[in-house]
Amino acid sequence: MELFDWIVLIITLTIIVLFGIWKNNSHKNIHEYLKGGNEARWWTVGLSVMATQASAITFLSTPGQAYHDGMGFVQFYFGLPFAMFVVCLFFIPIYHKLKVYTAYEFLENRFDIRVRTLTAILFLLQRGLASGITIYAPAIILSVVLGWNLKLMVILVGSLVITYTLIGGTKAVNVTQKQQMFIIFLGIFIAFGYIIKGFPEGISFSDALQIAGKAGKLEVLDFSFDLRSRYTFWSGLTGGFFLALSYFGTDQSQVQRYLSGKSLKESQIGLVMNGLLKVPMQFFILLIGVMVFVFYQFESAPLNFNPKAIASIKKTEELAAFKTLEIENLKTQQELKNALINRSNQDEIKFLRKKELDQRNKAKTIIRMAVPEQETNDKDYVFISFILNNLPSGLIGLLIAVIFSAAMSSTASELNALATTTTIDLYKRNIGPKSELHYVNVSKVFTLCWGLLAIFFASIGNLFENLIQLINIIGSVFYGTILGIFLVAIFIKSIKAKAVFWSAVVSESIVIFIFVQDLVSFLWLNLIGALLTVIISRLFQKLHDKKYT
Repeated sequence: MELFDWIVLIITLTIIVLFGIWKNNSHKNIHEYLKGGNEARWWTVGLSVMATQASAITFLSTPGQAYHDGMGFVQFYFGLPFAMFVVCLFFIPIYHKLKVYTAYEFLENRFDIRVRTLTAILFLLQRGLASGITIYAPAIILSVVLGWNLKLMVILVGSLVITYTLIGGTKAVNVTQKQQMFIIFLGIFIAFGYIIKGFPEGISFSDALQIAGKAGKLEVLDFSFDLRSRYTFWSGLTGGFFLALSYFGTDQSQVQRYLSGKSLKESQIGLVMNGLLKVPMQFFILLIGVMVFVFYQFESAPLNFNPKAIASIKKTEELAAFKTLEIENLKTQQELKNALINRSNQDEIKFLRKKELDQRNKAKTIIRMAVPEQETNDKDYVFISFILNNLPSGLIGLLIAVIFSAAMSSTASELNALATTTTIDLYKRNIGPKSELHYVNVSKVFTLCWGLLAIFFASIGNLFENLIQLINIIGSVFYGTILGIFLVAIFIKSIKAKAVFWSAVVSESIVIFIFVQDLVSFLWLNLIGALLTVIISRLFQKLHDKKYT
């Protein structure tokens, strides 16, 4: 990064943080601090919901996912628009009617304090872990690519988020997320334009789509019924629907965004806005990854995009073998480039692509043999590598600012929600009446504590396959059970507290067992957890009713 990039990056982040603090540095009561005084309009709600979900992982991992595996990941979001309408019709009206601060307050109203506390703790567990990952994701990748100190990066991102979230509360999170989404949209459109501009003369966007299609990168739909396949039409429509329903309907980091809406209608319109825009947005980000793939059909790409993996091999006896493979790979890439420009027959192009892919897999094997502890996965480094090596000065700083903005927006929502849940569902419910200012200060303390815990988790983290998948896997382990509790609460009035409490305990135990044994793709865990909770609670309730009749 050059000086101009640093100026763009620092100015962008400074404006976001200072604006959030300046606009919202005084709170008279807990309602203002945790619900922003219910002043958010529908566009603020919609952008805040989108920003919460669009973490830095989205912009680091998703293009890399498409680069390697194509557009199939978009199927993960197919159930999301349907989930938005269900949340708008059933969940939001209940929350607004009861004037709750958290989704879990409703559960005590419907069941008892045990169910409320259990569900709140399940949320705190999964979201507490996820908050560490949303800080760790950009920190690990930027530290490797830019040579920055990892722990310093983690502390920097975490401290910025803690500062304006702690001081400004929910309103600060909402107003800064509007700015962050503007920067994010600006950045990804500019990046897309420069990718297309970087194609050789005579290669149009239409040609790029043809190249990507023949490479199998545009295969969006998979109608197979393989339960082990992570991304199919059916897993996205069912598992993705239940994951989105739980995330937007019961996860406090999202619930708090629309609970700050000015009215029930404003909250509903904001959520519908997110439902309509999320799939196209995700499709576009994946398309960026596919276009990066096409770009590297004409430009030399590193044998492995993870620079740390490349550096690790240089101190081992396998260096000679790796260097030989690098030379062979560059030759293969040149042959493939010539074949594409000369529009050779598809059999030759297919053969060269397979040869190039085999060389990359062989490189991973060499790295793994030479340095067993070194992570060979390079999906998360593809897009940032393209940015640093191909964009002009200034735009590099802007795109790095996009990554930081996304990390800050999602982490801020998480810390805000974690502090709110801890304050309202655990502290206030058990400590008893105190002054409004007391609860505001307690919530700030919990924001700080969760922020420090997130920094700690991020500091000890390890890169895990593809980071965007890791976030969704953690959520899927817990979301199904949580959603099942809410489905019972809203739709099955005959089931009481004791039955749903123990069914949740049993259901979560079964889901964890299925996950550990790797019996199905993680997306199905959302459906399994929800159905198990509903079915087992009905069974327990029938046994209870039979016993006392």
